[in-house]
Amino acid sequence: MSVLVRQGCGLGQCWGRYTVVHKISSSLLQTRNCAKKIQLGYTRGNLGPVRRLTTRAAVDTWNPMSIVLLIIPAGTFCLGTWQFQRRKWKLNLIEELEAKTTAIPIDFPEDVSELEDLEYQRVKLTGTFDHSQEIFLGPRPLLVGGDVKQAGSSLISSGQSGYLVVTPFKLADRDLTVLINRGWVSRRQKKPETRLDGQVTGVVELTGVFRRGEQRAPFMPKTAEGSILFTYRDVDKMAEQVGATPVFLDAVESQPGGPQGSQTRATLRNEHFSYMMTWYGLSLATTYLWYRRFIMGKSLM
Repeated sequence: MSVLVRQGCGLGQCWGRYTVVHKISSSLLQTRNCAKKIQLGYTRGNLGPVRRLTTRAAVDTWNPMSIVLLIIPAGTFCLGTWQFQRRKWKLNLIEELEAKTTAIPIDFPEDVSELEDLEYQRVKLTGTFDHSQEIFLGPRPLLVGGDVKQAGSSLISSGQSGYLVVTPFKLADRDLTVLINRGWVSRRQKKPETRLDGQVTGVVELTGVFRRGEQRAPFMPKTAEGSILFTYRDVDKMAEQVGATPVFLDAVESQPGGPQGSQTRATLRNEHFSYMMTWYGLSLATTYLWYRRFIMGKSLM
C-alpha cells in the first residue's frame, strides 16, 4: 500500500509536471503563432494601402481635369518659345536696319520697283525742287539727335510742334519726279516766304532715306480732296496730287534757313524678352502647381 501511494505520488508529480510543461509549450506556440499573424497582418497592412495609394495616385494624375489643366503650362511654354523666336527675328531686323542706315548711299536705281526692298536705305539723287507744289505733313514734333544710325535710336521729340515739308524733286538724268521730305519747320515757318533762304534753286545733289507709306490710324481724319496738308504719309495720294511717282525719301541734310532735315524716325519696338520671360514664368509656376496637386496630392491652399 505504501508502495502504491508512493508510486501514485510519483505519477501525480510527473503528471503535474507534464501539465505545466504542456501549458507552457502551448502558450509559447500560441505566442509564436500570434506573432506570425501580427507580422503577416502588419505586412499585408502596409503592402495593401501602398498598392491602393499608387492606384489612386495614378487615377488622380491622369483624370480628365488634370489633363486639361496640364494644357496651361504646356501652352505658356509654347508661347514663351514663340516669343524667343520673335526676339531673334527682331534682333536680326534691327541689325539689318542699322546696316542700311549706316551704309554708303547707293545711286538711285534705274528700276524704281527695286526700292520696295530698300526701306531705310540711303540713296543719292541729283535734280531740282519744285517749291510751287509743297505739301505739308503734320502736325509733327521736331526730332532732335536726328541721325538715323540706330533702330530704336536716340531720336527724341523736342516738344515743338510743326510740319514736315514735302517737295516734288525732278531727277536730272531722267524724266522722273519723286517726293522729298526736306525736313521740319515750325508753324510760323509754314509759309514759304518766311524761309526764302532755304528755298534752294537749280540742280542740287542730296541724300535721302527711302520710306514706305503709312496706314491711316483709327479715328484719324482723312485728308480732304485737294488739300496740301496731310496727317499721315499717304504716298500714293501725295504723288497723285502733284503728278509725281509714288517714291518718298527723307532728306538727310538740312538747308541753312530752310527745313531741318534728318527727320526719320527709325525705331523698332523690341519687347519680346519681357514677353518671353512672362510666358516662361507662368509655365514654371503652373507646372509646379499641377505637380503639387496631382502628383504630390497636396492642396493648393
